[in-house]
Amino acid sequence: MDAEFWHKLWDSNEIGFHNKDVNELFLNNFSKLNFKKNSRVFIPLCGKTVDIKWLLDNSYSVVAIELNENAIKELFSSLQLETSIKKMGSLTLYSAKNIDIFVGDIFELNQSILGKVDIIYDRGAIVALPTTMRQEYTSLLVNITQNTPQLIISYEYDQNLMEGPPFSVKESQLKEYYSDFYNLELMESIKPKVFTTLDISETVWLLNPKNNY
Repeated sequence: MDAEFWHKLWDSNEIGFHNKDVNELFLNNFSKLNFKKNSRVFIPLCGKTVDIKWLLDNSYSVVAIELNENAIKELFSSLQLETSIKKMGSLTLYSAKNIDIFVGDIFELNQSILGKVDIIYDRGAIVALPTTMRQEYTSLLVNITQNTPQLIISYEYDQNLMEGPPFSVKESQLKEYYSDFYNLELMESIKPKVFTTLDISETVWLLNPKNNY
């Protein structure tokens, strides 16, 4: 999956992965975590998710990264926030009150640029990446956040039945990527309203750090 693949989807508005409503599994489970107001939530590969507005409206701050700049322009337009824009090396930072979003390649992000975060909300990042990229991605998250807690929404299905994305990320794979650093807890598993012809589960995982750092 190269950058051009995703840019073409955004340019042609083929963004069936974008939900117009706040993710139901996110709402059901984020409230259980009892994170303090003003906690800083990191959303990798955020798109223009409306979950960001929910977080801001509920007194959280957001930091995120997205490859496609038009998605972020649309997001800030919908939020109606006064925005500052500045270059940070190969990345571009869009900022407003309580929100910082980097535009560019996530693998260009580092701990000093990202700053401290209190939780990672992976709402569509790991399932957007093929297996060849996931180990690098998961290692990056651990390193730049010092294995801060994660809430992951994922899919599990027979990968032979659909090409992806979204890709299937099974429990065994999540444990392969993260069990050295986290204790993994399955919070919820449902049959999603999309992909109705496929035997698929949408799962929510809470990853609590083992404090290796």
